[in-house]
Formats: sequence, C-alpha cells, structure tokens
Amino acid sequence: MTEPLLSVRDLVKTFAGRRSRTGRPGAPIRAVDGVSFDVGAGETLGLVGESGCGKSTTGRMIVRLLDPTSGTVTFDGTEIGGLSQARLRPHRRDLQMVFQDPYSSLNPRQTVSRIISEPLLVQGESAAAARKRAAELMELVGLIPEHLDRYPHEFSGGQAQRIGIARSLATSPRLVIADEPVSALDVSIQAQVVNLMERLQRELGLAYVFIAHDLSVVKRVCDRVAVMYLGRIVEIGDKAEVYGSPAHPYTRALLSAVPLPDPQAERTRERIVLLGDPPSPADPPPGCSFHPRCPKAQDLCRTERPLLRIAGPGSRQAACHFPEGPLPGGLSRDLPVM
Repeated sequence: MTEPLLSVRDLVKTFAGRRSRTGRPGAPIRAVDGVSFDVGAGETLGLVGESGCGKSTTGRMIVRLLDPTSGTVTFDGTEIGGLSQARLRPHRRDLQMVFQDPYSSLNPRQTVSRIISEPLLVQGESAAAARKRAAELMELVGLIPEHLDRYPHEFSGGQAQRIGIARSLATSPRLVIADEPVSALDVSIQAQVVNLMERLQRELGLAYVFIAHDLSVVKRVCDRVAVMYLGRIVEIGDKAEVYGSPAHPYTRALLSAVPLPDPQAERTRERIVLLGDPPSPADPPPGCSFHPRCPKAQDLCRTERPLLRIAGPGSRQAACHFPEGPLPGGLSRDLPVM
C-alpha cells in the first residue's frame, strides 16, 4: 500500500480562554479536537463544516502557521509538527497555502513581483531568478507578466486570488492548503478559479486540502470529503459515498440545505432543520457533540462519545452511534455542481 503524502493523527489545538474582568482565566477553547486523516499524492481532500468548526485552524496547523497542542503532522514520511522553524524551512518548499481573502493576504505595499518572489528569496534564490520565476507563474495562472510591477489594489478580486495562487506555487510545492479560496469571489469568478486550480493540479501533480463550506464546490473539485463539527471529523470517505449515502445526521442536514436549481425539486425534497446554535468549544456537551441538535439523539448519544468507524459497504467512516442509510429521493443526484 502506498504511503500517504500527508498523514494527520489526533491533531488538537487548544486556545487560552478569555480572562474575566477580575483576571480569572476563562475555560480553554478546544478548537480542534483529535482530527485524523490522510491525503495521497495528487489527491484532493475536501474539509467542510459550519463556520467555527475548526477546519481553517486544522489547515494552518498543517503548514505550521499555528503550532499543534498535540498530535502529529507527517509529510512525506517526516513528522513536521514538532520541528523548529530552522528545521522546518526545507519542508516549506513542499507545503504552501492559499488564503480566503486575497486582498488581506497580499501585502498592499509590495509589488506583485515581490509578493510572488518572496518565498523563493526566503529559500535563497537570487533576485533575478525569482523575478523570472514570478513572470512564468503570472502566465501560468492566466495573468499578464508585464503587470508584475503593479500593486494588489490594481487587480480585481479574481485576479488577486490568482496572484495568491501564483505565490503558493513559487517553490513548486507538492501539497497546497486552500482555505476557502473562492468564497470571497462572485459566482462566475469562482468557476474560473476552480477551473484554474483543477488545471494546475493536472499539470503539476498537486495535492490539495480544500477547505470550504460550499458543498457544490467541494463536490466538483474533491476526491474525498471530511465533514467537521465542533473540532471533530464526524464523517469521512469517498465523495460518491458521502454525497450519495451520508451516514451522519449532520452531513445529511448540510446536504439538505444546498439550494437546488430546479424549483420543483426544491419544493418536494426533504429539508432537515437543525435547532439551536452549535455548542461553544469552550464548553462542549458530553457524549456526541452533535446530540443537542440531532433529531434522532438517544440516551447513548448523551453519555458516550462515538468514534469514527466504517459505516456502510464502502470505506466511508462516520462518528455516529446510529448511522443512517441511503438518502431518499436522490438528493446527491440533484445536488448542483458548479
């Protein structure tokens, strides 16, 4: 069996709670609570869930923008989660990140040439070689190399995100963490950027961890899907299994909330409405973290935390005491793909 390019095991990130007015420390916030998954070379894993579920924090720990509280991140056979910054630097060539908001992630005081070249300069490349590489990357992502000396504010949102993608490719990485890369863009521009990322994956052999909350986009670009809730993965498996026969009630609720382009199908399909807000990660409920909102919760769910286990005939896993069967009415078949 081929070893995965990326292996994440029992990843945890805890933040200190906000202090009270009297100076008493607040309860620690467990933003990521024991996440594990693998990503193979050239594969795309989608990481989905509501805002605040811990998916972006997971992505930032993989590239070591945040240090894990515990757990391991192994890239190409090397455990990088505990490396010092000096020992981590050679691995940064292979691990890069694309951020959600291109304007906030691009330095407004630097030219595009400097922005794209900076990762190469940090790795010891000469200024001339870095600028030449920046021009090649501008062309690769569909921009004009002659615009290298412009500043980020002179570009549209879609163009700025292409610059962010070009910067992530400067060091010829093998894995890119894409943190909601199209959510800040118009729908028509989203499709263009997604097409670009798919083309780059084919041409360069990239692997992606694609973080998103838009299930239509995830269905389009990902090979496998991991669904997160309150810092934990509650379902993970091949795209066809997760979309065609979601086993966890939370996954079913997410899929039922996606608008359908056919008015008739939209009126007749089953809607799953979740009651209340997600619990606070500073005070998670006992047992299954989803049980306060689950329409089918039972006594076992309130006392015992379910572990990921095989659910169904395929390799898909779900953290549910009472996993569900195939969807009625073919929701997966009707779900739009951008």
